[in-house]
Amino acid sequence: MIEDDLELAQIITDYLKSFDIEVINTDSPYNGLSMLNVHKDYQLIILDLTLPEIDGLELIPKIREKSDIPIIISSARDDILDKVMGLERGADDYLPKPYNPRELQARIKTILKRVESKDESKKTEQNSLFEVKESDMQIFFKGVALTLTLAEYDILKLLIQRNHGVVAREDFIYASDNIEDDSSLKNIDVIISRIRTKLSKIDDSETHIKSVRGIGYQLI
Repeated sequence: MIEDDLELAQIITDYLKSFDIEVINTDSPYNGLSMLNVHKDYQLIILDLTLPEIDGLELIPKIREKSDIPIIISSARDDILDKVMGLERGADDYLPKPYNPRELQARIKTILKRVESKDESKKTEQNSLFEVKESDMQIFFKGVALTLTLAEYDILKLLIQRNHGVVAREDFIYASDNIEDDSSLKNIDVIISRIRTKLSKIDDSETHIKSVRGIGYQLI
C-alpha cells in the first residue's frame, strides 16, 4: 500500500490482517516503485493519489512500465476526472474515501480471484493436448470430448491447471466438492486409473498422467 496517512494505513493493515491479507505500507511513491522491483511476489497495490514527491496519477504509468500488478486507487479525491484518468492509465478499481474497510477487502478478493482465474486460463492454454470448458464442465483431449464423472472432471482439471506440477493426493480431495472429505487416498488412485483408461482410448502411445511415488500425480 502506498499511503501517506499513516493512521489510516495502520487501520487498513490491521483490518486486512484478520482476513490473512498481509499489507506492507510506504508513504513514499518512489520507495513503492523500488519495493516493486525488489519483491516480485506482491499481489496487489492500494494506491493513494495525493502523495508527496509525485501524484498518484503520475505514478500509475511508472508502475505499468514495470508490472501488470492490479491497482486499487484509494483516494479522498472524488472528482470524476481523477477516476477516469486513473482507470485509463491502468488502475483496476477506484475506491473513494471514506470507505468501510470491509468494502476494500471485498474488492481485493474479487480482483485477486479474477487474476487467479486468468492465470489458470493461461496455463490451460499452454497445454495443447487439453482444453477445459468450465461453462459446461467439459474437458477435451486432442480435440475429443471426454466422458467424465464429476470427480474425474475435478481431478483432471486440477492436473491441467497445475501445468505439469505435481499434485498431492490430498489436494484432489480438498479441491473437489465431488469427492468425500473422508475418502481414502486409494480412491484417488482408482479415479486416476479410470481417467488414464479414458485417455488411452484416444491416445495409447504414452501415459499422460505420471505417478509420483509417495506424493501424488503429475500431468506430463
